[in-house]
Amino acid sequence: MDYFNDLKKPSKKEQLAAMDSYTALTATLEDLHSENPEIEIEETAQKIKIPLTALKLLAKILKATSQGQPISIVPIAIEMTTQSAAELVGCSRPHLVKLLEEGTIPFTMVGRHRRVKFEDVMKFKKEMKLKQEQLLMQIMKSDEELGLYDS
Repeated sequence: MDYFNDLKKPSKKEQLAAMDSYTALTATLEDLHSENPEIEIEETAQKIKIPLTALKLLAKILKATSQGQPISIVPIAIEMTTQSAAELVGCSRPHLVKLLEEGTIPFTMVGRHRRVKFEDVMKFKKEMKLKQEQLLMQIMKSDEELGLYDS
């Protein structure tokens, strides 16, 4: 389960194609009312039914790709190894294990190995980002009060 090692930034050509596709797809999505619309692959004339939620996800992928962002898709209900979770959070594995042992992030034991749910790791990551933003705002407010932004 190595979701992050194969990430690469889309080329300019891919970004332009994604932008054209995103524009066309979002315009089409507004007119769709079926739960499983049928799309046609022009090159093969093959028709495929795709869940509307999957098409909406494709639109998000195309938007991110058009902006030059690498994309990785991870099933949400999975359990991750501590190494994978640490890579997702952006910390070392020993630090993540410390967070698990402190009870900051829930985990289960499978034999001698810790497993962490993807959704729990993402919840922790979101909470940390919110705390960081709040601290940054406090620092900026303090700097303004001290007149550090005045020329």
